[in-house]
Amino acid sequence: MKKILVVIFVFLIQFIHAQDQDLVRAKRFFDKTYYSESIVLYEKLAEQKPSQEVIKNLADSYYYTNDLIKAQRYYRLLVKNYNKDLDREYYYRYAQTLKASNSYEDANAALKEYYSKSANTEDLIFFEKELKELENVSAIGNRFEIKNLGVNTPNSEFGAVKYNDNLVFAAVKLKPGLLDKKFKWDNETYLNLVKVPLKNINSADSVVHYFAKELKTGMHESNAVFTKDGKTIYFTRNNSKNGKKRKNEQKISNLQIFKAELVEGKWTNVTSLPFNSADYSVEHPALSADEKVLYFSSDMPGSLGSFDIYSVNINKGAFDTPKNLGPVINTSKREQFPFASPDNKLYFSSDGHLGYGSLDVFVSEINGNEYSKPVNIGLPLNSNLDDFSFNISDNKEGYFASNREGGKGKDDIYQFKEIKDLIVEDCKQFIAGIITDVDTKLALENATVILQDADKKTLNTSTTAADGKFSFTVPCESSFTVVAFKEKYTNESREIASGTTRNAGNDASMALKSLDAIRLEEQQLAEKKKKEEERLVVEKKEKEALAVIALKEAEKKAKEDEIVAAEIKKKEKVEQILKQEKDVVRDKDRLIIKTDPIYFDYNMWYIRKESKVVLGRVVALMKKYPGMVIEIGSHTDTRGNAKFNENLSQKRASSTREFLLESGIEANRVTAKGYGESQPIVKCKTDDSCTEEEHELNRRSEFVIKNL
Repeated sequence: MKKILVVIFVFLIQFIHAQDQDLVRAKRFFDKTYYSESIVLYEKLAEQKPSQEVIKNLADSYYYTNDLIKAQRYYRLLVKNYNKDLDREYYYRYAQTLKASNSYEDANAALKEYYSKSANTEDLIFFEKELKELENVSAIGNRFEIKNLGVNTPNSEFGAVKYNDNLVFAAVKLKPGLLDKKFKWDNETYLNLVKVPLKNINSADSVVHYFAKELKTGMHESNAVFTKDGKTIYFTRNNSKNGKKRKNEQKISNLQIFKAELVEGKWTNVTSLPFNSADYSVEHPALSADEKVLYFSSDMPGSLGSFDIYSVNINKGAFDTPKNLGPVINTSKREQFPFASPDNKLYFSSDGHLGYGSLDVFVSEINGNEYSKPVNIGLPLNSNLDDFSFNISDNKEGYFASNREGGKGKDDIYQFKEIKDLIVEDCKQFIAGIITDVDTKLALENATVILQDADKKTLNTSTTAADGKFSFTVPCESSFTVVAFKEKYTNESREIASGTTRNAGNDASMALKSLDAIRLEEQQLAEKKKKEEERLVVEKKEKEALAVIALKEAEKKAKEDEIVAAEIKKKEKVEQILKQEKDVVRDKDRLIIKTDPIYFDYNMWYIRKESKVVLGRVVALMKKYPGMVIEIGSHTDTRGNAKFNENLSQKRASSTREFLLESGIEANRVTAKGYGESQPIVKCKTDDSCTEEEHELNRRSEFVIKNL
């Protein structure tokens, strides 16, 4: 067991040591810009030990070797996991990789994050303006017809220029030999200047030859430019002397511009230009139309970004001090591959100005020592990847290189023809219409139409011709008010909101009314109104009379219906109570609460004790039916004085009512009526003709239900 633990421990120590060695080697390759070799080690470390440094350097290695899709994966990890302390530059590179996969919305979001982290608060505002301008360029549509040349291979070809009857460009061997040196930046063999007859450029079977064997070395040669007489060439090559590569103290062989002269069919007098240096790169030469200015790209001290465009005046073969073209042209990123066209325009590639991909081609007007703001030259020449080494002739045809999807290799040469002018305009729409007479429908001449903004500020004014027409050009996505007026006519206005569709029309036609016509109509209306009022008065009286009759009929009918309904309801309620309550009985046309007799002492009206029990049943029944209203009818026998009996019966009825009220029955539900001897049950001819029982029967109290 101890031996196994020792073996595992030794293995772990060796594994960690190996990781540390890989990290050191990977960092050494990365610092030397041997990115193709650093990728192998960093990929291994990313699986085993994915630190922030490993992810950063792996992402950058892919980025610098133009494998933007793989770089995107690792930049995404950086942004997701280390965004708090991540340098803003990584948002920029992440955005470039997102463009490579056509994820423009995410790319713009990453760029917005990049600019928002800038110390200059104006940068984000500038970015928003650039986005708007790029939208305007896109709105032009396809400006070029492009064609992939037949001479392209799976390797890189770029920097194509015409020279006599040939096309000269930079390329690497299609099938490099075993002993051929490879450029450790991207693991390709070194570039050479090659040529092919112009008549064969679109043939895949064309034989490509070295342009000039006397210029070929074991280093990079690319981006040739020739004087008009064809006797002088400027081209890019690694720092070298007598054909041997030279490196600076950092062991880097920077690029330099060389000049050679054609003497008796051979390129001789190959010299390095005097502003070259071992400590920085000078590359991509371009001549002005008069050949008095040489443009180039360099990262020399004083550059605003990694590479800037410079110019240098040429006086009788001598070169002045190079000048940086300044912040209008150059940015904090890359500006490379300048080209000065015959019509005095400067074209160059940049990934600092906002574009569709990494390197896009831009154009600036040259006016003496001034340069206009660069404009993206548009689609489809610019793509979601790198587009560069652009040149164009007087007939609007030329060549450029791109590593876009659909090509044959890493960088391919494309032939193009410009078919649309570069007219960059903000999105606009039109507000137009016709001013007419509302009655005659005829067009109104000399009507004034005013265009106002959302704050009612006048923007433009138009006067209609005989056809009544007017038109305004307005920006998209804005609100306007259009006001129309004419002497002796009414005024009219319309609210218009322009949309997002370019060059769309918005109808603001309006009809005005003549003031004379209005006065005539008002007069006619007054007369008509008077007659109508007279007619309405008569009609109103007739209607009122009919309404009174109808109201009376309706009230009568309603009362009848109400009585009928009440009777029906009452009958239903009576029948229901008769079924449910044994103490409620029908007595002819009356409903009464049947109770045991309530007795009073002779000539007295106080409730006797035994009678309170009987009255308790009445109280219970009335509480059960809260809507029940009763009349207490008290009767006497026929003996005695009639007036005395009436008063006595009233007192007995009232005494009974008081008992009910004291038992909790509401006062408005009980009435008391003394009938005296007026309603005997047994009629006695004389007092002695009836028995005492019959007199007692007449001395009674009745509880008549008056309402339910």
